[in-house]
Amino acid sequence: MATPRSIIKAINQPYRLTSGDIQAFRKNGYIHLKGVLSDDVLGYYEPIISRVTQRNDPAAGISLEDKDLYGKAFIQLGNLWRHDAQVKELVFCKRLARLASELIGTSTIRLYHDQSLYKEPSGGITPWHVDQQYWPMDSAKSVTAWIPLQCTPMAMGPLCFGRSSHLKHIARDVEISNESERIITQTIKKEKIVEIQEPYALGDVSFHYGWTLHRAGGNTTGQTRKAQTVIYMDGEMRLKARRNKNQENDRLSWCGDTADGAVIDGVLTPILYRNDHRDSPLKRR
Repeated sequence: MATPRSIIKAINQPYRLTSGDIQAFRKNGYIHLKGVLSDDVLGYYEPIISRVTQRNDPAAGISLEDKDLYGKAFIQLGNLWRHDAQVKELVFCKRLARLASELIGTSTIRLYHDQSLYKEPSGGITPWHVDQQYWPMDSAKSVTAWIPLQCTPMAMGPLCFGRSSHLKHIARDVEISNESERIITQTIKKEKIVEIQEPYALGDVSFHYGWTLHRAGGNTTGQTRKAQTVIYMDGEMRLKARRNKNQENDRLSWCGDTADGAVIDGVLTPILYRNDHRDSPLKRR
């Protein structure tokens, strides 16, 4: 069944940012935007994303009790856009890609990858970490859109951000683990970093830099916390020498057709948005 034209139109229309929004994002390292996606859009794509995630869950059949820390935190599936053409519509949409471009200040935005992150009922915490520890990128011009697929109260484990932590070099070589939770928790207290955690209404979307500290609480409800993420990068991002095994794994997964030092311009990392400067951030629509 073809996606309704009204849905396609909605996910490609601009969402107007203010200059204050952009300044706040660059200062704080994250921004929580209201009403980015409509109820109709989320009502249409959530069942599709859920079906693709469940069908391809790499840990299907393993009980929550038998999973490791990472597995207890969430069910994770990457590159959903390659599994389903309708998921691709959302992942490639101009509404979100344009927001990424304006927030990080690049004329072009490229996909790094997308992934679903489903936290099961009674699922554990997502420990403190920074995403870019995993990414072999040569600049900090990367941003993740976190898209809850339902209202996400505090009990479901919405994201928690360390305000302005992207400006500090904290745990940048520590992968997500019990150790990252311990080290970063201690450092946040020492550095007096303010933690910001808020519930998400349906349609809210947050964006955070690759070096912004963040975590999520456990899901203490009886419902799965469903979230889709899209990771964007500067269209001119280059592949850097790997600092750890995680970055080498990511190179193999997403950048296998890119030479060291070259722009990450491969089959899996297409340009999603170009800013032709006809529009400028004015006031939110």
